[in-house]
Amino acid sequence: MALLHFIPSPSSSSVTHQPSISPNAAYSNPFYKPCSLPQSRRFQRLSSLRCSASSFPEKHSADPAKSDDVVELPLFPLPLVLFPGSVLPLQIFEFRYRIMMHTLLHTDLRFGVIYSDPESGTAEVGCIGEIVKHERLVDDRFFLICKGQERFRVTGIVRTKPYLVAEVNWLEDRPSGDEDLEGLANEVESCMKDVIRLSNRLNGKPEKEAHDLRRSLFPTPFSFFVGSTFEGAPREQQALLELEDTAARLRREKETLWNTLNYLSAALAVKDVFPSS
Repeated sequence: MALLHFIPSPSSSSVTHQPSISPNAAYSNPFYKPCSLPQSRRFQRLSSLRCSASSFPEKHSADPAKSDDVVELPLFPLPLVLFPGSVLPLQIFEFRYRIMMHTLLHTDLRFGVIYSDPESGTAEVGCIGEIVKHERLVDDRFFLICKGQERFRVTGIVRTKPYLVAEVNWLEDRPSGDEDLEGLANEVESCMKDVIRLSNRLNGKPEKEAHDLRRSLFPTPFSFFVGSTFEGAPREQQALLELEDTAARLRREKETLWNTLNYLSAALAVKDVFPSS
């Protein structure tokens, strides 16, 4: 399915380029086709990613008092955002992260994926990536399939060598009070269907109805699914990941989808007037 133009909401001031929203985002959803690991060549298309622990902001170096819910977690800074429930394929080839993989494969298979880029540095909030499939090659590289689990917030740095390890505590959404989360989630789903329909039309594809995007997901996991489709806008995705209110996340996603619908409608109007353009 074609990528859809994604127009950030006015609150997304940190997004400086026109990204895309993809219904093909790797997630447990009707658009995602799981990967399997029987043959090495299946991983030739996976991302090869490097990162630097030195990009982590100095403000994380403080040593706050430990509490019962603070745990130590190896971190993998990447130029992408992992959401709970999303599926992430990775190729591990950098030496320090191969060391980390050797450790993880003999322990609990969980590490922290946290967004990092040269301009904004490394974020404070990330998501657990749990290794669900892996393959180790003869040259000691690893191919992984990871699934997003709990969110976390970094509270302090334990060490930076041979790889980054931080103290984190878990992040959960606060109760939304009297908000009609089901109604809001249904409105977001309806907007997504309209975006998919208009995008298909703009790209000359059949206007197929997108059925049951929620797949019986409750509002909170559905809000994470929606955020995972905003590919090409990692800073906006990071802002969605950091929100601790399901209703606020859904409202922001609805606004973004409405902006996208307006863009697509305008593009279709131009196309109808100038068919050859």
